[in-house]
Amino acid sequence: MMFPRFSPFSQVLAVVPEKGSVEYYAAMARRDRIIQGRHLAASNNQSPLTFANGNNTLTDPSLSFLYYANVSVGTPSLSFLVALDTGSGLFWLPCDCQKNVVGGCSTYTYLSSGEEINLNIYSPSASSTSEKAPCNISAFCDQNQCLSASSDCAYTIGYVDGSANSGILVEDVLHLITDDNQLKAVEAQITFGCAQNLDEIIVNGLLGLGFDDLSVPSILTRKGLGSNSFSMCFGPDHEHGRITFGDGGSLDQKETPFTITQSLPYYMIGLTQITVGSSSSKLELSAAFDSGTSITILRDPAYTFITESFASQVKERPSSYQSGSVNGFNFDYCYDSSNLNFPKISLTLKGGGEYFLIDPIFPMVTNQGGYLYCLGINKGGDSDYNTIGQNLMTGYRLVFNREKMVIGWKASDCGYSPSQSPPTPIDNSNSPPQSPPAPNGNSNSPPQSPPAPNGNSNSPPESPPAPNRNSNSPPKSPPAPNHNSNSPPKLLRHPIIIRTLHLLPHHSLFLFLLH
Repeated sequence: MMFPRFSPFSQVLAVVPEKGSVEYYAAMARRDRIIQGRHLAASNNQSPLTFANGNNTLTDPSLSFLYYANVSVGTPSLSFLVALDTGSGLFWLPCDCQKNVVGGCSTYTYLSSGEEINLNIYSPSASSTSEKAPCNISAFCDQNQCLSASSDCAYTIGYVDGSANSGILVEDVLHLITDDNQLKAVEAQITFGCAQNLDEIIVNGLLGLGFDDLSVPSILTRKGLGSNSFSMCFGPDHEHGRITFGDGGSLDQKETPFTITQSLPYYMIGLTQITVGSSSSKLELSAAFDSGTSITILRDPAYTFITESFASQVKERPSSYQSGSVNGFNFDYCYDSSNLNFPKISLTLKGGGEYFLIDPIFPMVTNQGGYLYCLGINKGGDSDYNTIGQNLMTGYRLVFNREKMVIGWKASDCGYSPSQSPPTPIDNSNSPPQSPPAPNGNSNSPPQSPPAPNGNSNSPPESPPAPNRNSNSPPKSPPAPNHNSNSPPKLLRHPIIIRTLHLLPHHSLFLFLLH
């Protein structure tokens, strides 16, 4: 079964009411109120920055529940939809690699809606601004291969999930704009990985936002292009968000300090108490805020306290799917119900601020038509720290202020109207999108956004999201559902996923077909 390709994928990220409609002007008014109350902690009064294709971010079941941004690199510019990862520090793109083979680069993938979309591959020889990175530029370089000043900086990077890639470091232009009313173009020469060998299924790239010297926030700060802070917003619709560099947050946000150590180079925060419904426990523990982890992972005693307190207060009966793996996620606490009546969970962070888990559950539907929901927390095993994953960032604008060494948080809809839905992608390669992007809930962005650049023509970009992180093979046509009721639960990440359940109007997270 084949599905139509489309271009540009920037339309997937531009979600707006029709210009001139009541909803459009209501959204603009709300955006203006947000701007009036916004406080930037930029010491030199510089405007915040975002990607040239806009500050919109996107998540989708086929994208392993991570958030992606449309970035443009090189001259002529080429666009990529890269995963945003606060848990790592290297930006890398698929580069001069074999196409559509295991260990190579995919040139297409699917969104869960069924559209097949194109993926670009970077090549240093195709960009007039590309340069070889010197071998002494970073600890990422393999010094055993730095035999002379002209040697390539070879690198290999691995991740906790076992994936990895290797290649050489290169330098090229990252295209940005000011995230304000001016939309001034800014070009930043950055260093990133030219990933030639990928044991990795995020094959359209990953943008590390950690504290490493080669992370994009670190480079922008070092070049004097903004304050040492950035924000990410994770929409309550489980589909859309925002990213802005140089955003210090708002005066009314809550904050907690974070620490960075050589052994744990992550945004580590401290917890002092966990509350589940009527039960509270004073637990001293640390956890990393990691947007590159899909599902939150907690070690004991935090995991046992939350899950047992949750189970003791839930009125629904445990589901027959309660024990077992769902595409690698061990959802041990699932309940037969579509009512979603579950106890509230909150974390008290150091500094006294309470971080409420706005949406800690996953609603699902079985192939027999039954409904259930699962608590979206996995038990930690090998890791020696806890991880607050992307699923518990839902509904918040998080500010990673690396100058003040604090993480700020505030509930936000990211500037998207609840009535908004993504436009149907179309193949309109000769003209930019006609409607402006959704108003930015986090910055001073105007309603109009420039078209994303394309390295091959004057048309908007062809490249799109990276495929699923759970397989090393290139994307295939979506599988047909398995209706064997004896099969174990499985999260299907293609068009058979039901995106919304009207019985659960407050929760637009994906419903997963279990079989």
